[in-house]
Amino acid sequence: QLVESGGGSVQAGGSLRLSCVASGRATDNYVLGWFRQSPGKDREFVAAVDWNSDMAEYSDSVAGRFTISRRDNAKNTVYLQMNILKPEDTALYFCSARYGPLNKYSKYSYNINFWGQGTQVTVSS
Repeated sequence: QLVESGGGSVQAGGSLRLSCVASGRATDNYVLGWFRQSPGKDREFVAAVDWNSDMAEYSDSVAGRFTISRRDNAKNTVYLQMNILKPEDTALYFCSARYGPLNKYSKYSYNINFWGQGTQVTVSS
């Protein structure tokens, strides 16, 4: 089970941090990540981190502004620090888990094994 928190409303240029707690199973050998979806659009990849290697990957639209990180110590939590937010970042953000290593397939939503319920991020201009 993946449970997100930390969404909210912020003005452009501001920051938010999303959290996702993975419970019920070990996160070893999983890639945990974030996708987002705006009304009328497909769900798109934002960022992902390999739980074993700690390697991360970002979409071009957020690289340099967002940072994904993980917290072990039995907390099994993944974070998404979002800085310099833009109105186009407004979306419902979903936590994701995919079994296997971080690779070129990690950014495709059809490969995801588990989803969270989503948390809304709204950025006003």
